[in-house]
Amino acid sequence: MVKISIYDENSYEKSIIELFQNLGYNHYYGPDIERDYKNPLFKLDLENLYVINKSLDKAAIDKAIEVIQDFGIASLEDINDRFMSYLQNGISVNYWKDGKELSTLVKFIDYENLDSNIFTVINQWTVVDKETKIPDVVIFVNGIPLVVCELKSPSREDADTSQAYTQLKKYMQVIPVLFNYNAFCVMSDLSISKAGTITSSEDRFMEWKTTDGSYETTQWADFTTFFEGIFEKNRFIEILKNFILFSNDSTKKIKILGAYHQYFAVKKAVKSTIQAINSDHKAGVFWHTQGSGKSLSMVFYVNMLQQELESPTFVIITDRNDLDDQLFSQFSKCSDFLRQTPKQATSMKNLKELLDNRKANGIFFTTMHKFDDYDEALTTRNDVIVISDEAHRSQYGLEEKVDPRTGKIKIGAARRIRNALPNATYIGFTGTPISRSDKSTREVFGDYIDVYDMTQSVEDGATVPISYESRIAEIQLDETILKKIDDKYWKLRQEAEVYNIQRSKKELSKMESLLGAPEVIDDICNDIVKHYEDNRAYELTGKAMIVAYSRSIAIKMYEKILELRPNWDEKVKVVMSSSNKDPEEWHEIIGEKSYKKELENKFKDDEDPMKIVIVVDMWLTGFDVPSLATMYVYKPMKGHNLMQAIARVNRVFKGKEGGLIVDYIGIASELKKAMSEYTERDNKNYGDMDVDKIAYPRFQEKLEICRDSFHGFDYSKFFGDSNLERSQVISGGVNFMEDVNREETKKSFLKESLLLKKWLSLCRSRANEKERLEAAFFEAVRTVLVKISGTGILSLSEINKQITELLNQSIKSTGVINVINVSNEVSLFDPEFLDRVRAMESSNFAISLLEKLLNDEVKGYTHTNIVKSEEFSDLLKQTMNSYINGHITNDEVIEELINIAKLMCDAHKEGEELGLTEEEFAFYNAIALPENIHDFYDDETLVKLTHELTDSLRRNRTIDWQKKESARAKMRMAVKKLLKKYKYPPKDMDFALEKVIAQCELWVDESA
Repeated sequence: MVKISIYDENSYEKSIIELFQNLGYNHYYGPDIERDYKNPLFKLDLENLYVINKSLDKAAIDKAIEVIQDFGIASLEDINDRFMSYLQNGISVNYWKDGKELSTLVKFIDYENLDSNIFTVINQWTVVDKETKIPDVVIFVNGIPLVVCELKSPSREDADTSQAYTQLKKYMQVIPVLFNYNAFCVMSDLSISKAGTITSSEDRFMEWKTTDGSYETTQWADFTTFFEGIFEKNRFIEILKNFILFSNDSTKKIKILGAYHQYFAVKKAVKSTIQAINSDHKAGVFWHTQGSGKSLSMVFYVNMLQQELESPTFVIITDRNDLDDQLFSQFSKCSDFLRQTPKQATSMKNLKELLDNRKANGIFFTTMHKFDDYDEALTTRNDVIVISDEAHRSQYGLEEKVDPRTGKIKIGAARRIRNALPNATYIGFTGTPISRSDKSTREVFGDYIDVYDMTQSVEDGATVPISYESRIAEIQLDETILKKIDDKYWKLRQEAEVYNIQRSKKELSKMESLLGAPEVIDDICNDIVKHYEDNRAYELTGKAMIVAYSRSIAIKMYEKILELRPNWDEKVKVVMSSSNKDPEEWHEIIGEKSYKKELENKFKDDEDPMKIVIVVDMWLTGFDVPSLATMYVYKPMKGHNLMQAIARVNRVFKGKEGGLIVDYIGIASELKKAMSEYTERDNKNYGDMDVDKIAYPRFQEKLEICRDSFHGFDYSKFFGDSNLERSQVISGGVNFMEDVNREETKKSFLKESLLLKKWLSLCRSRANEKERLEAAFFEAVRTVLVKISGTGILSLSEINKQITELLNQSIKSTGVINVINVSNEVSLFDPEFLDRVRAMESSNFAISLLEKLLNDEVKGYTHTNIVKSEEFSDLLKQTMNSYINGHITNDEVIEELINIAKLMCDAHKEGEELGLTEEEFAFYNAIALPENIHDFYDDETLVKLTHELTDSLRRNRTIDWQKKESARAKMRMAVKKLLKKYKYPPKDMDFALEKVIAQCELWVDESA
């Protein structure tokens, strides 16, 4: 009969190996390779460096190998940064030959000739450093371990990619020598496969969803798409060379692996640019939605193109100084990767000097306004690439306009740039779509190169969705007047004639007086403070942004908020540009450039007390604070300006369900207009972001489902004033759900209550107090259920802590709520604790709690003591089966479980009384297992045998035992020889020998 086993981690590992073999990789099984475990390089393949560098002297290659085996003392990030430079660019070495010191460049990968490289996958690759660890799968190129894959069993609910991530981070701490060479890491459990770098947080590990660059059908990607997408040899080599970089600043290093959408789009952009150079010089428009890494895509593009075109020059144009600073900063952090230092032009004269002084290379930044009134050619070179950030501004006209009053001709900005750089090739990068009526952008740049829309970005986890909440009616502003003034202002502004611009400014002053009126500012600020305190202060890190209509209104709002909350002087700040005409009292509030940088660092620090920032124009584009989840809008915005602004809250952050826009000015219609330019599926999914139409109805729907789940249970006392009664109701709710007849109801409730929590985070201000309290009850019950019935290990005190925090946040209770009043030092074996559990009114809760704690204890035995593991596991199963089948009552099962706890406690004491360590006691249990063993040996002999067996195993410990069958066989022989010395086992007790050997093998595996 064929033995059928579950599809476990080992099975999945074998399937991954087979997949790599199908891709043409060599395969080895780690334990079969004789090697020095302290050196993670694969010496056999490392010899290929002499082949790919065959034109070089052997001494040079010897020196290169020597360098990468001794990086000296430095942080892992610093060493890895240095190694990645060697991997991507080669290493310059000095060596001696014939008495002379020579230098040359040694390469570790032949990027020009794919087949010259050796690609190898090895599973179970042991590494000894601070500890001994055996990663599941390691991918090598030319003997260098570039990728570490940690796999988890697809069939175990308690083993997932989160555990794989934790394990990878642990490896980095205890076997850092392996990660000196790491390009990136992979975590996979078949259902989810993601890649990230040594500095990536778990939420920044990303899937790879395509092998051909298509986006439309990639909502879920199977593991074959992931591994074939990244590790097809040509693509893998290209990723190593061009899509991994370090972003370095004075405080930290961040290693970045390009996402799949960046890889395919950048390749398209490079191809389009090369074609444009030889034709119409219009490379096209690169549209990737805000937050999906557009700035880094530019870096990847520049790096790749400078190799393809033999050192072109790049001119990068933005339309504001702060955007120029932000983009320049990103490029500067990546200057090592780009192998040149970007420069900011201070003027057109300076830009001309920069271009004149560089006949090749060069990355120069400038702004649109510097081209005003400039009508000369900066350079006539045809290897200049102009990159425009946000490529569809209204001033990108190619046409000339005549002022009817003066007769002066005004040349469009795009025309001025074309005149200044007549032979350059132009490409536009944008986070928002080009208007269908915007023909000038297409005239300048051409059509789309690649579109990565909002829907795909959210599906990929690159951004989070945004919801919208209107507060206009509640503060009683006249929306009709606002809309009339707003429409007039924008209509005039878009016409662009100078005299209409002046009229527009006059209309602006009317709006300023309306929006800045003291009574309106009072209403707005009172509502913002209340909304923030009631709904958003506890959302993630509590970061929020207020967008003010003007600089003077920003100051008024700041002063009013501090008047309402005088102790918020560290919490709320203003960030906006300054002017020489500013009143003196503004100076301290606005500060100098260095002060703004200080505020930027504080706002980006999740732990800093600065939580709320008031802005006007600054920080609305190109500024990322991932934990920022709330934006209060008190400024009319349209089109891409509006979409760029609200995208400040769409960045990914752990636990972030989405961003919330709170509207005080009436931007709803403009949101819909702006969204009309997006892709069809974006319009379908995000065309209406209104909380009242989407989030709140979904919340109410989930609330009703949760109510139905508790049909028959009275939780009305939860809405009273007593913390004790609330605590008791939570326990009662858990007890209600833990009834064995409600297993399916509990599963449904756990799923629906989690969705309830998600929707409430976006519509908390719309939900009434009764709904919020009810949701708090369901969330409290869900939290406890997950912890007591789940597989994760969590102390009772941690459960108490989480419930207390949850209730404090949701219902603002000042009391302390404890589900079970226990201390941090509580033990399952504490008689006092067991008495408390026995006395609990919620018997189902008590049963689940005891079962979980006992299961955790049994799990501990499965790793250390095979005999006790089987004994207690059987006892626990028998007891729970009797309860489930109705053979014993609730009270009886609690007593049985408490008795098992006491038996476990007695087992611990027995080992101590025999003078045995926990490790030794496990061997003693195996040796003393036969029922009448004491008829043949006394305790003294069994203890002596235990000591000798343990000492023998320790002395002969070898890490190969875990994987090498030949080594395991030697271990078994040594154990049998020792036991034979004691004439063990007695006659007709061969089964005893099998149990001792099994315990020895368990010890070997756990030691390794």
